[in-house]
Amino acid sequence: MKNILITGGAGFIGSHLTVKLVSKGYNITVLDNLSKQIHGENQDSVLYNSIKDQVTFILGDVCNKLDWKKALKGQDIVIHLAAETGTGQSMYEIARYNEVNVLGTSHLLDILANENHSIKKILVASSRSIYGEGKYLCKNDAEVFPEQRRDIDMAKGKFNLFCNKCNEPLQLLATDEDSKANPSSIYGITKLQQEQMILLMGKTLGIPAVALRYQNVYGPGQSLSNPYTGILSIFSTRLLNGNDIDVYEDGAESRDFIFIDDVVDATVLALEKKEANHLTFNVGSGVAVTVLQLANTLKSLYNSDVEIKISGKYRLGDIRHNYADLSKIKNILGFNPKFTFKAGVAKFVEWVQTQDIVQDEYETSIKKLKVKGLIK
Repeated sequence: MKNILITGGAGFIGSHLTVKLVSKGYNITVLDNLSKQIHGENQDSVLYNSIKDQVTFILGDVCNKLDWKKALKGQDIVIHLAAETGTGQSMYEIARYNEVNVLGTSHLLDILANENHSIKKILVASSRSIYGEGKYLCKNDAEVFPEQRRDIDMAKGKFNLFCNKCNEPLQLLATDEDSKANPSSIYGITKLQQEQMILLMGKTLGIPAVALRYQNVYGPGQSLSNPYTGILSIFSTRLLNGNDIDVYEDGAESRDFIFIDDVVDATVLALEKKEANHLTFNVGSGVAVTVLQLANTLKSLYNSDVEIKISGKYRLGDIRHNYADLSKIKNILGFNPKFTFKAGVAKFVEWVQTQDIVQDEYETSIKKLKVKGLIK
């Protein structure tokens, strides 16, 4: 099985994965619409240029069934990465997120269910966002999967999570694949639907399918001009423009940041190992890093003198914590992240410093969220 179609193959994860698979001897076809939000007005990004001469490139859209049919011809495997990915943006561009993430995926599955094809395996990029808040431990009620935090509590500066039954503080645990799916954004809902559709139809059609629940991916090549996704890129662009960093809540909210090379390695393992078939896997570093820790690390590496402000602001739909339990992917696929947070961020900053400083569009994106009542 040498012929692989990668949707979104010119994007951040897709371009890195494409380069890796080409080096391993696979024949890659990329279906990508070169979204201006990622690739810029001229659609001539570093990401696209890194792959365009190595693949069969189809400028097309997963929302167009004819583009799917063209791209699927002669393929053995589909790696479905194409998606809209901004958590906050998804809360007011609801139709677009559903059209791309859900309807776009349904076109693929409709073709596989009703027409002749040669697809023998499917991988889909899922997301940690399907969990919503992560997994916690209550001393009285054992494992707890909290509901979305309430506006009324966060307005009073109460950002931590408490047990709904006994009101005791909750202790954060690593979130495993059997944890409750409880997305708190439209983006998260669409990613859960993508995953469920592909795993269900994979079993129904006898096509091995794998869902990879990526945590917060970062690294060289990540868009520095997209203000809707990628906190390391957003903070970096602000720092390089001399703009202060506004850290929301109390700065103690945390995420699992995983370096792009580790994501590629995990994806290749899921592709090549039959043990992955019909399963879901967390793909992360397994380490929780606070947003304030991230901001201070970047400020130090850029030798910046901007101010880091802990504002107490909050965004509705944001989670407090989530980091991955990697037991399953380690035991079944033998995956172990190679990059620590410190090493990965240093490598990312080194790359950023070779790039042109782009205009900081963060405040514009925040104004949109404020108008919609999503930032308080």
